[in-house]
Amino acid sequence: MKLITAMFALIRKDIILFLHDRRALLLTLLMPVVLAAFFGYLMGGGQRENAAKIEVALVLEDDHAISQKIAKGLESEGSLRVEKMPLDAARERVRKGKISAAIVIPKGFGEASGKAFFSGSAKPEISLLYDPSQTAVLAMVKGMLTQQVMQAVSSEMMNGKGGEQFVDDSLKNLDAIALKNTEQAELSQFLKDLKQLQSHQKSSASASVPEGRSGGLSMPFQTKDEAVVAKDSLASQYNGYAHSFAGMAVQFILFMAIDVGISVLLARRLGLWNRLLAAPISVGNLITARGLSCALIAATVITVIYALATILFKVQILGSMIGFAGIVISFSLMAASFGLFIAAFGKTPEAARGIAIFATMIMVMLGGAWMPSFMFPQWLQKFTILIPTRWAVDGFEAMTWRGLGFDAALPSMAALMGFTLLFGGLAVWRFRREMQ
Repeated sequence: MKLITAMFALIRKDIILFLHDRRALLLTLLMPVVLAAFFGYLMGGGQRENAAKIEVALVLEDDHAISQKIAKGLESEGSLRVEKMPLDAARERVRKGKISAAIVIPKGFGEASGKAFFSGSAKPEISLLYDPSQTAVLAMVKGMLTQQVMQAVSSEMMNGKGGEQFVDDSLKNLDAIALKNTEQAELSQFLKDLKQLQSHQKSSASASVPEGRSGGLSMPFQTKDEAVVAKDSLASQYNGYAHSFAGMAVQFILFMAIDVGISVLLARRLGLWNRLLAAPISVGNLITARGLSCALIAATVITVIYALATILFKVQILGSMIGFAGIVISFSLMAASFGLFIAAFGKTPEAARGIAIFATMIMVMLGGAWMPSFMFPQWLQKFTILIPTRWAVDGFEAMTWRGLGFDAALPSMAALMGFTLLFGGLAVWRFRREMQ
């Protein structure tokens, strides 16, 4: 009986301590709700008007009526954000990951697709340039493209001038040769009936067919898919591990920075910090030394992580090695300054750890470390440029599988160094204020 009473007393004590720490209680309840709500929102929970749209470039090299209808149909798709541009510009934007895919409608496609619709002759190609890290997007774009092509071709060939011209030309060709078999006769009769139907629909408003409703006889085109990366041997260039290693490296380096900040708080609690300050060294020098040691460790850890990724998972640094090193250094400095920021503004190690973990989870989540940022709604994609982890993940990807040059690393390096100055400056200001 005494043992049971003692057990109940211990359980009651732990529950009271847990409920007494309001910050820990709030984070425990808030974190799963926020994360679940975020991922549910991305996966289509609720009715969202501003859902994530697939950004697609349209290279329209043909002025045929069918090609124009396809372009208008794609622009009206609610799931697409279509922008017309030249081929070279579209290829470059796909290569840099600015857009998901590019649709290239070549010259002569409209006329050729109309002929293929009835005759099954050589089918013209529509080129699809796509980001190899977004293969799921490719399937969705191909589906919507197929729908628009079939609607445009069937509408034009059944009701438009292109269809009338095709029927007239086909009848002339058939009449010019001897009809030696029943198949030619049946085809000639079908075309005459179709011509009569076209004339009837054209003259009768009540018999008009809404655009895109007509059926077809043959798939009038085929696609040519091309993964766009920086170098040749396209099929072997993209490695899905490149994104996962970028995201996980960013996440766990930030967790390491949290430990650095907590260790400073523990040193202050134990009085070790005051002993260090008693030496002939300023607060700024002490903080700088702590930050540089943390950054050095972080850079070493990232280097080892990518070395193992290269050996075990064939992740290659296809871009600038100098650019990759610049991203590693700038992110390591940013992580170190983030740890010092935690130490400067945290009141107790326990409270600071919970808040820092929550903040890190949010940064990692919004930075695209868990889920690629192209899946975010448009407004959220624009907002994430204010998150340092977004710059780090994009920078690592640019220097690995995307194979971009040093110039592509500069924006990420500049942004990360800006966050370094922000976190570090606030930490120094806070420490000096407390020493006064």
